[in-house]
Amino acid sequence: MKEPDYNYIAALVKRAWRNDSDAFAELYAITYQKVYNYSCHYLRDTFLAQDAVQEVYILALKNIQKIKEPSLFVAWINQIAFRVCYDMCKKNIVNYGVMDEDVLQLVQDTNLDANPEDKVFQNDEHRRLNEAIEKLLFNERQVIILRFYNNMKIDDIADALEISKSSVKRYLASGQESLKNLLR
Repeated sequence: MKEPDYNYIAALVKRAWRNDSDAFAELYAITYQKVYNYSCHYLRDTFLAQDAVQEVYILALKNIQKIKEPSLFVAWINQIAFRVCYDMCKKNIVNYGVMDEDVLQLVQDTNLDANPEDKVFQNDEHRRLNEAIEKLLFNERQVIILRFYNNMKIDDIADALEISKSSVKRYLASGQESLKNLLR
């Protein structure tokens, strides 16, 4: 996946500060797919994910003036997505069973230039990894998803989950060890 142009995003945020709806629409277009995929992965329900995405962008529009560093819009929108999904999960007690194939297809990397055999192998590995993640303890699963699927830093994960950095590190280490054992 191509890395976003943070200078361009910062310019769009500054335009959005001046109530430029076209700039916000472009920010939406740049970040929508990642937010939607993350929401699907986290909530395991495409309909809940659509609701979450709508809530994320409503909150973003209402609070865009609060961004202190415009070039960090992507990280900011990711934190909003996490918080919305986390709150929805707590309210709805989402089913944490094995993900269905529709959700797995949504989170797959579609930018593969590999041959079909490699793609089949990678899809199988992706499925095995997701099934293993599903078997982790709740806190381990949350930390693993935030760290590796959402590229959040340990400090940000600790803030988002309202736990200490040492707890994040402990859950990360135990989650990774559990994944190693499950994938053997």
